[in-house]
Amino acid sequence: MEAGTTLTVNTHTFPILNHTVKSNSAFSSQQGFLSFTLSSSPISSSTVYSYRGPKPKRDFLADWVSQNDDVVRTSPIYIGSASLFAVLLNRTLSGIAPVADAGSSQSRADLLTLGLAVTNILAGLVWLSIRPKSITPVNPQGVECKRVCAGLSDFAITELLWVWESLSDVTCCRSLAIVYDSTCVLQIGFAAESSLGAGEALSVDANKVMQGSIYEGVMKSGAQSYLANLSLYPGKSQLPFLPSNTQAVILQPLGDKGIAIIGGDTIRGFTTSDQAWITFIGEKLDATLAKYVKSAPLTLQD
Repeated sequence: MEAGTTLTVNTHTFPILNHTVKSNSAFSSQQGFLSFTLSSSPISSSTVYSYRGPKPKRDFLADWVSQNDDVVRTSPIYIGSASLFAVLLNRTLSGIAPVADAGSSQSRADLLTLGLAVTNILAGLVWLSIRPKSITPVNPQGVECKRVCAGLSDFAITELLWVWESLSDVTCCRSLAIVYDSTCVLQIGFAAESSLGAGEALSVDANKVMQGSIYEGVMKSGAQSYLANLSLYPGKSQLPFLPSNTQAVILQPLGDKGIAIIGGDTIRGFTTSDQAWITFIGEKLDATLAKYVKSAPLTLQD
């Protein structure tokens, strides 16, 4: 009988395997473990496998600096002040004339030390005056809505809602509008309130969106456009259906027929990984919507 052994791998232990995996590897869904049948010499059941690869290194100095930001920023002021006081005290107690004498080596050393002390103090003041602006999520100023195109199949609607739930759960996305083939197929999340009031959300005008320079630029380039700080872009007036305080927007083309407008609640809140993932989602949506979209009005769903 051919010798073999079974190796169980969980999500916390990753062994280095030097054996050939046979074609009859199996997955145990009941236990949540992945089991491989390996062709090898007999191995004792007491053999313990553990990860032996390189481990990430920690920069303890960088960690300490990040955790003590205020202390680090003020330290040059304290060091410079202490140095300045020490120089003056040394000159007073040593009996040297208080007036600097260019012919004295001690005076020249004191002048150099005073210059360095003042430089430290000024550096500390600069560090205190220049601080990174803290970026925090904002609460969208608008009303919640859920509008789906009435002409879509159940499969397409399910996929659209899956996209929304995925984006809103793992990114800073708080608003989503999808325009495809001259039709707004989805408007969900927070939206600007309509001028009619009564808590009604402002609907997406697909024709106006497609006539805007933002849409034309995205469709011409065929690539994703990321407006990391929407307040800096004058083209935000072409997206009146988004909440007025939307912080960031991703414009993802869906083939050559549509666009997904994703609004976030944080400046520069979408990471590089988020952008790449949204690109793949756009390709998947394009393949789905190309089969099911028909010109039809939006309907309100609970």
